[in-house]
Amino acid sequence: MNFSSKLLENAVNEVSQLPGIGRRTALRLVLHLLKRPKEQTHHLASALNVLVEDIKKCKKCHNISDVELCEICSSHHRNEGIVCVVEDIRDVMAIESTAQYKGVYHVLGGKISPIEGVGPQNLTIESLVKKVKRGDVEEIIFALSSTMEGDTTNFYIYKQLESLKIKMSTIARGISVGDELEYADEVTLGRSIINRVPFVNSLQS
Repeated sequence: MNFSSKLLENAVNEVSQLPGIGRRTALRLVLHLLKRPKEQTHHLASALNVLVEDIKKCKKCHNISDVELCEICSSHHRNEGIVCVVEDIRDVMAIESTAQYKGVYHVLGGKISPIEGVGPQNLTIESLVKKVKRGDVEEIIFALSSTMEGDTTNFYIYKQLESLKIKMSTIARGISVGDELEYADEVTLGRSIINRVPFVNSLQS
């Protein structure tokens, strides 16, 4: 791909690093930005700069937030004794859209994946274990995607918490095996939360 402008080429190279965007798509997006009024593109650039500089992680659940304590953790209407373990903010958003869950969350920041170089130490598992050991938690709900990495992560956490005699459950398999949580429809996901089963049952299936 030959560029008549080094500035254009640099912009395309940066955009093409985004997930699912190849160089042709990146070129189309960059050219679209050039056609828009400059003010609109400046607003986009400003929003991204503010996002990168000011975004925070909730000190309790590690969810993305504008403040130190996210709206869910700071709400008096949530049951802090029930903790739903998810991969990232997309899963929190998916579960929240069902309006069926009234507990809080713990965002791991990923899943254990040796192939991608992600181990337990790269996730927020340690802080979850500490939270349970403090006696603040009555039930852990595993809500990771039903993939090999998700199941591996669930089992690792289960073994870390097994001796603490805490209730551990997993969302019902209304979610197809191999599916990511964020793509599940709201009704199916809501029912999976309500009809969750003991985690040990999933080990026997």
